[in-house]
Amino acid sequence: MSPQNQSKADPSVASSPILWIRTLAAPYLRGYRAGPETRGGLRGYRFLAPGANLARARRGFFVGYIIQGANHQYLQPQPPECVVFAFIEPVGSATYRRLVTQKGSRLRRTVEYIGWLTHRPPRFALFEKRNAVLIRHFSMREWPPDRFQHFSGNFFIETLAWLVRSGLVKKLCEASGNAPKKDS
Repeated sequence: MSPQNQSKADPSVASSPILWIRTLAAPYLRGYRAGPETRGGLRGYRFLAPGANLARARRGFFVGYIIQGANHQYLQPQPPECVVFAFIEPVGSATYRRLVTQKGSRLRRTVEYIGWLTHRPPRFALFEKRNAVLIRHFSMREWPPDRFQHFSGNFFIETLAWLVRSGLVKKLCEASGNAPKKDS
């Protein structure tokens, strides 16, 4: 696809309802506040860790789609893509250094652990010096448009399950002092 076409939003994904993503991800991201993301090249939901202050540090996950390659060139996307990423803001803050860039940090250990679990592409990638730090994405170009929701739902479930199993979902909540409560 030419760079010109990459910047245009895929109408089949860009105009599709996204509420189902919130419903699907909620059991995996208990304790996180969900907010829709419908601007720029992303469509989906950001799940903020409890206690995350919009004016200060924010941590959480995004679950949804890359519908435009602009602002995501470092991923070499082939939109439309389904994507899940962990984000930590602001880049360079003490929390960011502790969770991302320090030797043996939580995100470095998570990438290593999940690498053992994922035996086929796409694999998770760690990006330092970006607010989206741990990313897994996959192009939907080869999928029939009427199967986008079903196949991307499978991708989201698999990816979120690995993030829960790795302990990252819980650890980002604990970084704010608010771990998710276990069901009784």
